[in-house]
Amino acid sequence: MQELYDELPEYSVLMSVYDRELPENLNTSLESMLMQTYPPAEIVLVCDGTLTCELNIIAKSFESEYRNRFRIVRIDEHVGAAAALNEGIKVCSCPIIVRMDSDDVSYPERCEKQMRLFADKPSLDMIGTFAEVFDIVEGRSVGVKHMPTGSDKIQKYARRRNPFCRQTLAFRRDLAIEVGGYAELDECEDYEFAVRMLAAGARARNIPEPLVRYRISEADYKKRKSFKSTKNFIKVRRMIHRSGFCSAFDVIVPSAVQLGLCILPWKVTRRFYLRMRKRGEKRVKAAPAEKVREYV
Repeated sequence: MQELYDELPEYSVLMSVYDRELPENLNTSLESMLMQTYPPAEIVLVCDGTLTCELNIIAKSFESEYRNRFRIVRIDEHVGAAAALNEGIKVCSCPIIVRMDSDDVSYPERCEKQMRLFADKPSLDMIGTFAEVFDIVEGRSVGVKHMPTGSDKIQKYARRRNPFCRQTLAFRRDLAIEVGGYAELDECEDYEFAVRMLAAGARARNIPEPLVRYRISEADYKKRKSFKSTKNFIKVRRMIHRSGFCSAFDVIVPSAVQLGLCILPWKVTRRFYLRMRKRGEKRVKAAPAEKVREYV
């Protein structure tokens, strides 16, 4: 059986967690990464500030059980996702880093499929996947987050929006270090990071299958339409424009949409996102086999 994986690159899983995470979410997320058909060489868990007793117990139990491939990085004070991830990148020892959020679930074949694509296409630097959306408000899966698959489409899409589901992204460690890792922003650090990687010449693909399930709650919908998030959303797009990656028009269009969502009630915002996810699910189901193979 091992021969099936000999040609695949080793990878590190990078995850950060802070004290507001639910212990059961962290436990499930870590288990999903350890139960991959092609398991990680290591998992790097960055503790962003002091954790609750329950979260600490979970982290230590995984460290004890998987001591040869589970590494904990502790930061005394809460510094935010970007700074925490940068500390984790320094510790990761494998050539490929697989991102994961502490409240999401990876399907068993996620990493094997990503590593096989890295092995088959060594010129690739970033590989994401589609994602299944689990709405906590309704207690069920409500659709698929559908992303562009080919390199050219990813480049075009990135002018206005993040072309990757952040919790599905796998990328080359050396290039991430070369571009300076994640910028320490309040929000949208994943989008800004993706743009800098692409601007540096990264070649990318998205596997057209939902290989990660991510949770979204009422708080997430409300946060997306808050004035603070809207302000951060526009700020990052202006940064990207100033870097020369996109046009002023590419800033105006998504910013106008975000401002509209900010004004509307959160339930309307939620319906907007759910409709998008349902559309993504239909597109995945309707895609012919030859279209699904396009990403390679």
